[in-house]
Amino acid sequence: MGPKTHDFSRCIEISYRCHRVMQKIPVLVAISLLLLPGCTYLDEYMGDDSSEETVEAETILGCTDPDAENYDETADEDDGSCEYEEPEPEPEPEPVLGCTDEDAMNYDSNATQDDGSCEYMETVPCNGLVILCHRTYDQVTFPETHNSYSTHEDNIYYPASNHRTGFQAQWNAGMRAFMLDTHYLTTADQSASNVRFCHGDSDRGFSPCTYGAVDPWNWLSALESEMNSEDRDIVTLLIENYVEPDHLKDIFDDVGLSDMMYVHEMNAEWPTLIEMINMDKRLVVFWEQSGDSDHPYFHDFLTHSWTTNYADDDTSSMDCEKLRGDVNQPVFHMNNWLKNQAGLSDPNRAGEANDVDFMVERAVECIELHGKRPTFIAVDWWEEGDVVEAVDRVNLMELDSD
Repeated sequence: MGPKTHDFSRCIEISYRCHRVMQKIPVLVAISLLLLPGCTYLDEYMGDDSSEETVEAETILGCTDPDAENYDETADEDDGSCEYEEPEPEPEPEPVLGCTDEDAMNYDSNATQDDGSCEYMETVPCNGLVILCHRTYDQVTFPETHNSYSTHEDNIYYPASNHRTGFQAQWNAGMRAFMLDTHYLTTADQSASNVRFCHGDSDRGFSPCTYGAVDPWNWLSALESEMNSEDRDIVTLLIENYVEPDHLKDIFDDVGLSDMMYVHEMNAEWPTLIEMINMDKRLVVFWEQSGDSDHPYFHDFLTHSWTTNYADDDTSSMDCEKLRGDVNQPVFHMNNWLKNQAGLSDPNRAGEANDVDFMVERAVECIELHGKRPTFIAVDWWEEGDVVEAVDRVNLMELDSD
């Protein structure tokens, strides 16, 4: 082997050894690092078959809102299943009852539920005027004739008479209140069939009908007929009664007026005219006799109403003070006729007493004294003056009490 060959072999050997040394250096360095204190890479590097692989925990779904009824304190994630208690509904407000129609006279802006009480302005007159329909009976003034049946036309003559013309003329003129007197035709026969309208004093020892008598069936039948024709009018009778109540009631039954008779409860508020019309209770009857529970439709005049003086000597002595009855009652008669020196109704001065301006002025005095209109203006010799015109003027006055 020549020198060049030897050198070449030597070089190869040296290269091989150097390669082996270079391979071992990284291993030594790595081992040195792993042996340093606190080093934990050895286990990972070498692998630790004794430790189990870590398993990621499973997410628990449920309601995570503590305010919910089904709150799950173990839930990690809300799944939208929360349930909540339904709140108590707000109580419905109590309805306010009243008239809810804005076109009604008694429309109530506070009412939330209509109670059927709406009232509408009438377009058809009651007792001649539309404005009277919604007034109570005691707030209306009615024209009235005293001893209405005692007329020349009914064959009752002066000094027993009080008017010239009878019922039909009075009705046609507008009279809607009538004063009547009931007696037996003779004192010997006090049967129902013997009842008459008469004017006089039974204490004189003979029948008041001596001066003349009117058949009550005929007179009241005529009234019934007119009331059926004029079914928008309220009528009042004031009866000075001297017969048995049953006998008087029989006449009302016979002529068909009983069903129309209004019964008023003492001290109760009087109805309006339209209410009475709608009830078809359009006849009010007072009598000068004590109250009778068996006949409640005959109202005791002295407890349900009162009256001013009557048959004054002159117009200057007429006033609005109470003569009889209960002045606390709202219904009253303003008696408006004069007597002569003989104590009889005076036809010669009827024009003075029945003067329209005088009657209106006197009614105003009564209004100022008692705070309300007179319910009746009663006259003798109605043909003189114009009591109907005076009544209309009084009714057209606007009062706080209306």
